[in-house]
Amino acid sequence: MSEMEMTAEERARRVKVIVFDVDGVLTDGQLFFIPTGHDKDGKITAVETKGFAAHDGLGIAIGRAAGLRFGVITKRMSDTVAVRMRDLKVEHVHMGAHYKTEALAAIAAAEGVGPEEIAYAGDDIIDLPPMRQVGFAVAVWNARDQVKREAHWVTPSAGGHGAGRDLIDFVLAAQGRIEEAYAFYVSRENKTTDIGAGGM
Repeated sequence: MSEMEMTAEERARRVKVIVFDVDGVLTDGQLFFIPTGHDKDGKITAVETKGFAAHDGLGIAIGRAAGLRFGVITKRMSDTVAVRMRDLKVEHVHMGAHYKTEALAAIAAAEGVGPEEIAYAGDDIIDLPPMRQVGFAVAVWNARDQVKREAHWVTPSAGGHGAGRDLIDFVLAAQGRIEEAYAFYVSRENKTTDIGAGGM
């Protein structure tokens, strides 16, 4: 069977690393700016905030317990993202990444995996270059049409509303490990503390 003929499930079976865009994928894409005063030049300063879905966070924790590895690549620089990714112990955090393929290559090298073993989830045209390089390209439900057309699979949920969890569950189910992963995560044997409180 050629690469072009592979189903989404067959692609998901090979995945070892899941990489997400942030805005519009792990969030709903809205950015909130809270004014904090003025800098020494008199320019208004602000803090950027955004919301993350708890289902996605728990999915990352479950996926890690099952042996998956995770990364995020975003063009924006955001303290909010830094705190949330630290909270979730995401292994690879690349912010300020205008050329996302470079960050993707760095993640692949660090994990020692080939492109066919990576899933990438995006929502807009800036995500197309990395999506074209991985074995399992995923668009969130509310992604731009151009992105959906090039995806191997589209999540049933929108970005910021569980799309990340959809992808993690799909990969674990395709690999025949989802029930085992869920059972382990809620068992007494799971001693990990994967999700923090945002201020650690």
